[in-house]
Amino acid sequence: MARRASGGAAAQAEFVILTGLSGSGKGTVLKCLEDLGYYAVDNLPVDLIPKFAELVRDSPHIRRAALVVDVREGAALERFPEVYARLRRTLSSTLVFLEADDNTIVRRFSETRRPHPLGTSQSVLRSVRRERRQLAPIRALAEHIINTSKFNVHELRELVAEKFGGDSGQALVVYVTSFGYRYGIPPDSDLVFDVRFLPNPNYIPQFKNLSGRHPSVARYIRSFPQTQEFLDKITQILTYLLPHYIREGKSYLTIAFGCTGGRHRSVMIAGEMGRRLSRQGFRVKISHRDLGK
Repeated sequence: MARRASGGAAAQAEFVILTGLSGSGKGTVLKCLEDLGYYAVDNLPVDLIPKFAELVRDSPHIRRAALVVDVREGAALERFPEVYARLRRTLSSTLVFLEADDNTIVRRFSETRRPHPLGTSQSVLRSVRRERRQLAPIRALAEHIINTSKFNVHELRELVAEKFGGDSGQALVVYVTSFGYRYGIPPDSDLVFDVRFLPNPNYIPQFKNLSGRHPSVARYIRSFPQTQEFLDKITQILTYLLPHYIREGKSYLTIAFGCTGGRHRSVMIAGEMGRRLSRQGFRVKISHRDLGK
C-alpha cells in the first residue's frame, strides 16, 4: 500500500528495495524511510517493480521511494534477481537485506503471536531456516546486510535515519559486544578479538558465579600485565581504523570480544574498550550477548 510522497526535488530519484527474513524488522525500516520522505510501498508484486520504478524515475514529485518484497510473493520471488539486474541499469537502486539470528526471530514471532508467512505446518524455526535458504540468492545481491538482532525498535530507526537520512555528518555507531565461543561467534561481527589467552577467573572459586562486571573479577583480570598490554594495543588499532571506516561511509561497526563462556574475560574487556572508545568521542553501545547463559 502506498503511503506518502516526498515533495523535494533531486537530480536523480533514489530507489530502495527492502527484503529479508520475516520478523527481521522490514516494516519498521519501511516506516522509518517513510518518515524520512520516501514514498513507501509494502509487498509490491515482483512483476510490478519495473513499472513502479518507471513511475518514480519519471515523476517530478517522487524523488525517493522504498518498497518491500519478500517471501509473501511466493514463487514469483525467484524472478527478483533478474528484475533487479534490469532495474539497476535504469535507476539508482539500493537493495537492503534484513536478517536476525534464529533465536531472535523465533522469540519475536512468539511475542507477536503471528504465524510465519511460510505457514503453520512446521515450527517457526524450521520455517525461518527454509526462508534463509530461499532468500540466499537475493541476499547475495544486497548492497547492505543488516542483522537486527541487537537492535530495539528505536535503535533500528536511528540506524536507518543515519544511513538514509541524507546527513553525511552523522557519526559511526560502534557496537562493542562480548560473547562466548561455546555459543558461536556473533554472525554480524565486523571485528573479532579472542581474549582466551588471559587467565580464566572461572577457575577461581570466589569468581565462578560472578561476571566480568564485578569489581573483584575486573581487578583480577587487570592484575596481569598482558591485559593492559592487550587493551593498549587494541585501543591503538581501533583508533586508527575507526576514522577510516567513517570516511568510507560505514554507518555502524560491531566489535566482538570472545572468551570461553562469555561471562568473565570478554565481558570485562568489552566494557573497558567501550569506555575507552567513548572517551575518545565515538558513539558506543556496549552489550554482552552470553552473560545470562
